[in-house]
Amino acid sequence: MTLPAGQSDKPCEGNRSLSEAPFEAPGGEAELPCITSLLDFKLRRAQLLVFHDFATTLAKLKLRPAEFSVLAMIAKYPGQKQTTIAEGLGIKRANFVFLMDSIEARGLAERRKGRADRRSHSLYLTEEGKRYVDRMTALWHEHENRMIGRLGGRENLERLTELLDRLLGTSAGGGNPMLTDPH
Repeated sequence: MTLPAGQSDKPCEGNRSLSEAPFEAPGGEAELPCITSLLDFKLRRAQLLVFHDFATTLAKLKLRPAEFSVLAMIAKYPGQKQTTIAEGLGIKRANFVFLMDSIEARGLAERRKGRADRRSHSLYLTEEGKRYVDRMTALWHEHENRMIGRLGGRENLERLTELLDRLLGTSAGGGNPMLTDPH
């Protein structure tokens, strides 16, 4: 393919870096940035890489990422209402019921009717579920360590987390305000 005069077929040659905003061509007209220098492109590619590694790691236990999240929340907040966990994870009620049906069918967790409100269900891990969460946690640590290694160490992870918190407008290390200690 032949490009117009003054343009290169090398990726992003001559394009400014993200720090050189705004993107303007010499004549004052807007210049399109190189797609690979866009923040959203880089964040999405990084998210896909991390998520793929996470999903591949969990596949060793025949576990999907959504199931991991539900089991982790039940383990961390035993006795929490299923509606609270679903809201905290941003999972629609119908989808959460399907997830819990699957987890319960595998013998990993159980629903118990609430004492005060018999319409609500509190969630608990079974003994098998507790053992399964231990194996799941070990695999999660393997995944985390691989990603930390790719970042070049824990200091870089902390810096990335700080920057992402700033971008998201969240506080570092903040818990999920939707989940409360049921005890």
